[in-house]
Amino acid sequence: MKKIIAAALMSTALTGAAHADAHAISEFRIGILGGENAQDRMNSNECLRSAVEDALGVPTKLFAPADYNGVIQGLLGGTIDLSLMGPSSYAAVHIADPEAASPILVKVNADGSTGYYSIGFARTDSGVTSLEDLKGKVFGFGDPNSTSGYLIPSIEIPTITGASMESGEYFGEVKFTGGHEQTIVAVNNGDVAGGVTWTDGQGNWEDGYTFGALRKAVDAGLVDMNDLVEIWRSKLIPGEPVVLRNALPDDVRAKVTAIIDTMGETDPECAAAVAGGEVLGFDPITHEAYDSIVAARQTKSN
Repeated sequence: MKKIIAAALMSTALTGAAHADAHAISEFRIGILGGENAQDRMNSNECLRSAVEDALGVPTKLFAPADYNGVIQGLLGGTIDLSLMGPSSYAAVHIADPEAASPILVKVNADGSTGYYSIGFARTDSGVTSLEDLKGKVFGFGDPNSTSGYLIPSIEIPTITGASMESGEYFGEVKFTGGHEQTIVAVNNGDVAGGVTWTDGQGNWEDGYTFGALRKAVDAGLVDMNDLVEIWRSKLIPGEPVVLRNALPDDVRAKVTAIIDTMGETDPECAAAVAGGEVLGFDPITHEAYDSIVAARQTKSN
């Protein structure tokens, strides 16, 4: 299927070459959402940057803004061309300008599924084993534009606690840490009693599961999962989309899409680095897969 898609994309590129080619752009820019420190993000995506640069024949640059909004505004303003985003961040782009960018591909988990979860966690030695144990304590979100680090838990957790996520309503204080890695470190250091992050929920807890922020933290030597305990898990969230700016020339869109679409077969190591853990690769996706996330984000903003 991937080969057929790639061939179709390349055919589109050839037929569109009469009115647009890769030389119509002077550079290509890849935005990387937060979740780990900037240099680690850059290192993880260098293989993608290099592949895109070779294919397009123009300088390709990586950008790792301090927060999610930097990538969102980059796609809206035309200063970022491509990003692997959380569904809520994509929804923010779509709500602001439905014509700005589109999801083209989605990460495929090791079992062939495409979703992931927001999970709540605490230190094992804290005595916290459930959301009920966090009542009156400090709770950590990641970034307000994160799906698993804010949007979904801010909707689902109140259905359990019967209270809003405002400080003092149920939790003693609710604070934003700045990102997934920061939340994990804050919980591990005891700066917050509990927090939320993202994971595929597959594989072993001791490894930080198969992919996600916990897996990255384990691989980076930031945490020992035996020191942490899972205390809550969301419903399945639609998988993270690769989002591409719509105004790019057709052949640029086709070439970049083909690189990532076939990466699971052509460069599994790069696919894992870009995805944040063990994946099969990437499959095509359309906007309709994220209708529920767009609706949820609109509800939160009303």
